[in-house]
Amino acid sequence: MLIIAVTFGWQLQAAEPPHIVIMIGEEEYHTWETLPEFAANELKAAPYRVTLIQADATDKNQFPGFVEAMRDADLLFISVRRRTPTTEVIHAVRAHLAAGKPLVGIRTASHCFALRPKEPEPKAGLAKWQEFDPEVLGGNYTGHYGKDAAAITLVPGAESHPILKGVTVAELIGHGGLYKNTPLQAGTTPLLMGTLAGAATEPVAWTHTYGEKKSRIFYTSMGHWDDFKLPAFRRFLLNGIAWALEK
Repeated sequence: MLIIAVTFGWQLQAAEPPHIVIMIGEEEYHTWETLPEFAANELKAAPYRVTLIQADATDKNQFPGFVEAMRDADLLFISVRRRTPTTEVIHAVRAHLAAGKPLVGIRTASHCFALRPKEPEPKAGLAKWQEFDPEVLGGNYTGHYGKDAAAITLVPGAESHPILKGVTVAELIGHGGLYKNTPLQAGTTPLLMGTLAGAATEPVAWTHTYGEKKSRIFYTSMGHWDDFKLPAFRRFLLNGIAWALEK
């Protein structure tokens, strides 16, 4: 009877939906609105358990509840722009990745914990992670081209990638300006490219692995509020999360 009870308890625990922690801290692309809606309408129906962590309204470098939420997080989703959180928050992100757990980033996640050149160092108790983009995401963010929408195309050979399953690439649009990400770091797998008239073509979505335990990383420079209006983008994002979780 003891063996039956232990096995039954394990099965209940294993059946619990994966826990996604969404970290939001930016003032440009309205993800403080689009991501809670995406979580309510798509993530919870998947089903996933979701914890939304918003930057404090009076102190943009504070993320109340983040450290506690990360204790049982299965995936960290980042939409943050140039913040220097507390050292405890950065340690929690590093510990998550060191455990081999996955991370998904959109848009400004490429410069989530990075300061601009010549900006003063963080105050005591706060921390930066200047190399987060190349180290974790596998990117190379150096700015962007204006605010015009980019045409999105498939990288040759990426057709069969599970993140693109059921995604009609022709229905994707890169709103809000094309990010400069060339060249990507070694070991990345580009999925989508974006092109602006008169500007270079740039990668807009790719996968990467990080650390000794090969944490799965999915990043896209899309994530403008108009992107979330596109069913193809929401499906793409759902697929990226599922891939990162190996579902």
